[in-house]
Amino acid sequence: MKLVQIINQPVVEAENFDLRPLRRSDMGLIEHYAGDERVARMTTSIPHPLPPGTTEAFVARALAEDRDEDIWAMDATRSGGAELMGLISLERMDRDQSEIGYWVAPAFWNSGIASQAVEALIGANPQGNAAMFASVFQDNPASARVLTHCGFQYLGDAESYCVARDATVPTWTYSRKL
Repeated sequence: MKLVQIINQPVVEAENFDLRPLRRSDMGLIEHYAGDERVARMTTSIPHPLPPGTTEAFVARALAEDRDEDIWAMDATRSGGAELMGLISLERMDRDQSEIGYWVAPAFWNSGIASQAVEALIGANPQGNAAMFASVFQDNPASARVLTHCGFQYLGDAESYCVARDATVPTWTYSRKL
């Protein structure tokens, strides 16, 4: 058995759970939740239906030393909760900036988890960013509320391609100076 430890990605404590680096044992729950069409349709990159091997490749990229995106699992086991409630990530950009992305499993929607995760990542600022950016589909106002609740400012409208929808979808773009 090989134990893989990511030294360059810290565990970040949120109010009721931890943001921890992914591990191979997360693949089953990630596949279960990401395979839900309601989750996939609110992301740019999750296909629906989820093809075989997609989750394994995703976790392998998250564990790679040369990755350009740090991905954390929202893990509430320290408080007796679920081991994986969703994912949150920071993708490195130029000029000390990152793009934040997240999804929460439907079983945990409307519980404040996304806001707590975003606030914890902003507070920890593990990549030493000067600013963070995010965009959400315009038909996902709950995600827009998470960002504004966490101090993000609206920048403007744009559009992004959504793999699950096989369509270009209007987005709102936000930024937060740190």
